[in-house]
Amino acid sequence: MDEKMNKYDLEERLISFAVLIVEIVGEMPDSRVSNHLAGQLLRSGTSPALNYGEAQASESRKDFIHKMKIALKELRETNVCLKIIYRTKNYKSKGKIESALAETNELLSIFVKSVKTALKNIVKESSN
Repeated sequence: MDEKMNKYDLEERLISFAVLIVEIVGEMPDSRVSNHLAGQLLRSGTSPALNYGEAQASESRKDFIHKMKIALKELRETNVCLKIIYRTKNYKSKGKIESALAETNELLSIFVKSVKTALKNIVKESSN
């Protein structure tokens, strides 16, 4: 990731990711298994963009960290769900699933780093 990425770039990236998830879900076959996985993926895969928006309006650094951790949990859940969909071949476009898996991994790295940085800043603030 480019170190110059600002919060608006990340927000846009998360929105694009949510749109990709919506597209994947929209193309999934109509079966009991697919419908279950699609519902799960739709909830977890669109949630990070919404939670990131809440984090940007957080009331404190601790509130920011809490909301970012929620987004991180949702990204991890999305990653596992995408892997299940991929392995069970419950998709129409292999390329979209592979793109979503790659983007999930990159977003996970960004969020892990962001949470770690915010936690370090709290420690610095409390020691001053």
